[in-house]
Amino acid sequence: MRTQITMSPYYGTPDFSRLMRKDVPRPTVDPVSIADLLRNAFVYPPYSIYEGVRLVTFGFCPHDDMHTQPHFKFKFRNAGEVPEFPATHQDWVSVYHRLLCEAVQRSCATIRAPWLLQSGGKDSTTLAIAMADARPDTTCITYLGGQEEDEVDSATHVARTLGLRHESLVCDPGRAYDRYLAVVDRMPLLTADFALLSYIDLGTQIVGREGDGVIDGLGADSYFGTPMSRRQQWLKRLACNVPVPGRLSEMPVVGHSFEACYLLSTLRMNPIERVFPGSRFSDDEVDELFGERISQRSRSRLGLFMDEIGSATSLWEWRDMSTSIAGSAGAFAKGLYASAALGLQAAYPFCDLTLREWIHREVPRYQKVDPVTKLNKLLIREHIATRFDELPYVRGKGSFRFDLRGLARERFDCVRAFAERSPDLPGATAWLDRNRHRLDNKFHASKFYLLAIVLPWLEAARQPRAAVEDPEPWVAHA
Repeated sequence: MRTQITMSPYYGTPDFSRLMRKDVPRPTVDPVSIADLLRNAFVYPPYSIYEGVRLVTFGFCPHDDMHTQPHFKFKFRNAGEVPEFPATHQDWVSVYHRLLCEAVQRSCATIRAPWLLQSGGKDSTTLAIAMADARPDTTCITYLGGQEEDEVDSATHVARTLGLRHESLVCDPGRAYDRYLAVVDRMPLLTADFALLSYIDLGTQIVGREGDGVIDGLGADSYFGTPMSRRQQWLKRLACNVPVPGRLSEMPVVGHSFEACYLLSTLRMNPIERVFPGSRFSDDEVDELFGERISQRSRSRLGLFMDEIGSATSLWEWRDMSTSIAGSAGAFAKGLYASAALGLQAAYPFCDLTLREWIHREVPRYQKVDPVTKLNKLLIREHIATRFDELPYVRGKGSFRFDLRGLARERFDCVRAFAERSPDLPGATAWLDRNRHRLDNKFHASKFYLLAIVLPWLEAARQPRAAVEDPEPWVAHA
């Protein structure tokens, strides 16, 4: 099988039907792509989890052959910095509101019962304001993933003030994992984004409440610009490819300290791969899981992006380019793959062509990023201020986090059983047994999560579709 799929909400709605047909054999799984997932939590585009299947993510041209001539070019150069001065003077907030409402209408045109994923942060709040005008039949849903989050009160206040229905779902890692196992055979492709199980959990809930579409607030960061914080700049300097063995993170004292493990992992990373979210397996650990040297073949895939990233004119453009790789193949992919498996439509209003081009090319710099404080998305903040006083959660960054340590506590035996049956990762059982007592450390729990995502998908991919058409979720026994 040799095909390519245009897979980015910036380009439209992807078609995965050719990968989901039950009368067509599955393509061959690409082992280097499995290594990608373990090293970075996503498959480097334009590759996919399957050999012979290439993906056109944002930054690649749909008219190019991704098998022979892939060429990466970042579409939002100098995001947040241009234009310096507007060509025309406009009421920026009112025009933004109108264009966002139109983007909502276009992206949700075929959705009968839309559900907005509402984190309570800036993007979901400004989107909720537009949804209230353009699709007042929307239901908002907020996911409480961990103790670090307090967005439910803020999100509930926003929805009720706007006249939208609101529901919340508390993360139950065992339930979410069972829901993943119930649909894993229908996942057209695979990513291991650290919010994938949150998305599966929410999507299953939405289907059960007769929703048919998910509205996601991803997409604005790339053209609004995201200045680098001091912490991010220090991490860039510390990521210097030092060959630190992964086993050092398992030593006494160090193995139970997230900070120490994170520092060691940063030292051995490439600066670009350090930008990618989450804690992942080191190269030598990946080789150990496979029982062969494969990690360098994964690392070499980054070379396709180096010329374009190397041409960045500022630190924040360098970071925007780097994060766009993970955004396309991880953040967007989790929603697209999960929605396809659950039979939901997925809408991304911030990816709308008219809206994004207006913001990138016409909205002046002072409406995007404050040059002194580096506070970003000023236009969005002003839009929110037309309806609300400052919201508690607007001050920080929100996300639909997942309880990684809880998953390890509740489903260790299940994941170990998958590992014992896996011919793809013969070293997985040994890693799990060796690190079982360290999974209270989120650093190691993140690696457990990657195995928990990858192993059952690989097992499903080895079987004929009809044999696992309705897989029974794993149930914990007392």
